[in-house]
Amino acid sequence: MGCAAAIIFTVFGASYGTAKSAGAIFTSGILRPERLMQNALCAIMAQILSIYGLVAAVIIANSLAEKAALFTAFLQLGAGISVGLCGLAAGFAIGIVGDAGVRASNQQPRLYTGMVLILIFAEVLGLYGLIVSILMLSRSKINTTDCSNT
Repeated sequence: MGCAAAIIFTVFGASYGTAKSAGAIFTSGILRPERLMQNALCAIMAQILSIYGLVAAVIIANSLAEKAALFTAFLQLGAGISVGLCGLAAGFAIGIVGDAGVRASNQQPRLYTGMVLILIFAEVLGLYGLIVSILMLSRSKINTTDCSNT
């Protein structure tokens, strides 16, 4: 479940961020086509979130066992939810900032630096979830007592 939560929620966040930003990127590209690739940074940063989820999902999948301690199973679930929901929130933030930022920076190019700075702040939310997830998964190796009845 943790593996699925990690990849599903981060991909939802990445797809929302990409879709919301892409609308503004292409609309603004009509007025200023020379800034199209510069404004694509929003969509690129949104896609990085799915990489965070993929990293966490691979780490969780590699530590899966048929008979695992309940402690380990809950840590894996918590790690997946941690990176997943942080990625989802970051994707929403990137989408909203990207939409407004691209439109504003096309009218006033000096706003581009501020938009990039806010995008970095939004992106780091997903990174925080990945860091917490990795810390939780490293802790899951400590207790290996089997809690099953068989």
